[in-house]
Amino acid sequence: MGESGRGIGIYHGNRYYWALGGAPVLLLGGAPRVEGPNDVSIFHLPNLVQYLEALVAVGGNWTRCLMSGQHSSDRWPFARVGDRYDLDQWNEEYWDRFELFLRESRARGIVTDCELWATFDYYRDTWAVNPFNPANNLNYSAESTGLPTVVATAPHKTENPFFWTVPEEHNLAAVLRYQQRFVDRILSHTLRYDHVLYCMDNETMVTPKWGEYWARYVRRKADEARRKVHITEMRDPKDMRDREHLHIFDRPDLYDYLEIAQNNVNVGRAHYDGIQYVRTYVADRPCPLSNVKIYGSTYLGTYQDGKERFWRNIIGGAASARFHEKHLGFSHTAQRMIRSARGVTAACDIFACAPHPELLHADGDNTAYCLAQTGTQYAVYFTDGGAADLDISGCRNGVSLRWFGIDQSGWIGRRQRRTGACAHLQTPGPGQWAAVLRAT
Repeated sequence: MGESGRGIGIYHGNRYYWALGGAPVLLLGGAPRVEGPNDVSIFHLPNLVQYLEALVAVGGNWTRCLMSGQHSSDRWPFARVGDRYDLDQWNEEYWDRFELFLRESRARGIVTDCELWATFDYYRDTWAVNPFNPANNLNYSAESTGLPTVVATAPHKTENPFFWTVPEEHNLAAVLRYQQRFVDRILSHTLRYDHVLYCMDNETMVTPKWGEYWARYVRRKADEARRKVHITEMRDPKDMRDREHLHIFDRPDLYDYLEIAQNNVNVGRAHYDGIQYVRTYVADRPCPLSNVKIYGSTYLGTYQDGKERFWRNIIGGAASARFHEKHLGFSHTAQRMIRSARGVTAACDIFACAPHPELLHADGDNTAYCLAQTGTQYAVYFTDGGAADLDISGCRNGVSLRWFGIDQSGWIGRRQRRTGACAHLQTPGPGQWAAVLRAT
């Protein structure tokens, strides 16, 4: 499995990227839009198979799977007995849906992120209906565990001891037992498949011991099953230089890849610099940089910001890019971006390339970005028209140039020839463009 088998693994030819079935792969996706107070986990979609087929049709191959549950009573993993849940009994419909999702996504070559503990489902309104809330189950009480029945604050306040149950912290064995049982059931499904990546938590600020405990737990269970797994955790700070991220960056013994989705709150050059900071930080032990959530809509930036973030991640050397629920999601715009990304990356071997901002001199701070294999091939992304000079001094016989209209999702015009030490690039018009140059 993984590096040497059919499934997902780190690509040995360039460890910043994934391999699928032994071949390097760029993971791209967009989440289906749903209505409601929370993001519905993908396997609850009534039109799941149709969505997966539509995703593949535009070039997508990556999804996100939240395991914690949602508001609707049939979307929790435990059985309901009367007006409460019994944590010793399963809601088999929930697990049947999960199994269907795993089977159908694997059949289509779609990789999934499996997120064990979606932080926001254990605070505020969702905690009020969550089966782990002692007010909602038959198995333990608030008095016996210290778990509150009401958590009115936001997750960054870290005021729910549900995330402090591990032996290295509060050691709440009565709750941890059921947390382990839940994770065991997840793994009983996922460890039979080889297309699953594991994220311990979402936007967390709790003790690092929480993520470390579950990372070791999942790896131990995988070892027992003789399966290879890849694990990460997502810390909350939007600044990749925040010391909170060091809990993940500095633990390659626990975490195989890095989830930098929170960087997708940043805009322009600051967003790109965040990607490059992480790549540089782990340069002596490269691993894939993941973007399971790309923001950008009427909040956390604009739709234009969302499109730019998607492309800056690709040109910035990240392993994956996925539009987030309730942002661009799987909208027509998101589908066009995925389709265009496949068009551009099919014309150059991005897995042999690396970000080279020093080769590019643009007419603005956020005008253009460059991914290149110096002397061989170059991909330059323009956010919204403009011009830039590209150093092609490594190409003795010049380069061929072709323009891809990202917003039109197609190649524009004929190939052009450029010679000399510098190629002047002027986009054919406004909007997003990619210039692909290859040594002749």
